[in-house]
Amino acid sequence: MSHKCPSVLSDANGRPLAEIASVSADFEGGQVIPEHSHPEDQLLFASEGVMTLSTKQGVWVVPPLRAVWIPANTPHSVAMSGQVSMRTLYFLPKLCRAFRGKWLVMNVSALLRELILYACKMKKLRKRTAGERRIVGIIVEQLKSVESVPLQLPHPSDSRAMRVVRTLLADPADHRTLEKLCADCGASKRTIQRVFLEETRMHFGQWRQQLRLLHALQLLASGEKVTAAALEAGYNSPSAFIAMFRKQLGTTPKRYLES
Repeated sequence: MSHKCPSVLSDANGRPLAEIASVSADFEGGQVIPEHSHPEDQLLFASEGVMTLSTKQGVWVVPPLRAVWIPANTPHSVAMSGQVSMRTLYFLPKLCRAFRGKWLVMNVSALLRELILYACKMKKLRKRTAGERRIVGIIVEQLKSVESVPLQLPHPSDSRAMRVVRTLLADPADHRTLEKLCADCGASKRTIQRVFLEETRMHFGQWRQQLRLLHALQLLASGEKVTAAALEAGYNSPSAFIAMFRKQLGTTPKRYLES
């Protein structure tokens, strides 16, 4: 059951107390924050470790030194892979209009990283204070120019396609063809292919590759070696995994996690 958190930026009467508030927390690998939502927009930053956010719409994986934008009032849970140092900023709705209603995993520049850490030390930033108003403005400007990262796995809403999704989420290394997977979902291969393309904007083969990539990334963050992570995620060899990782993210898994 989803829990709705109280506002950290407004009082009981709805009057704003600040434009940005922050929370810092450290977690052990395997810990999960149950499904909840916030009345504010949220920027979740991992200074260490990998976070996986899950919603009814899909999954977003956030590696170290990256962040994810979570729209206000969106139920989500957060699972930790490896030790995670989480830094969270809450924004008054409409403060960052460019992200209205969007989920986004992003690269975090050195400047934005320092601004996030500074905001966490301050706890709250208020526009009515001149110095804090400038910091709020710089944070918002930095967010306008972030580079998105393709680390999301959208879910279809069709119940038949979701049976396929749940099967592969339980075992990303399942090598059965889509035709065989469809035998248990109550729809034809052609129908499921059409549903995936219409509802996730990805061909089923692309979706499956993305699932394996994200699963391998979670395993690496939990301490698995590249070979073990690749095979457990369903790749035929470590080289095939590294090649796909480089194609998607521009570098090797080891360099990406250390960058």
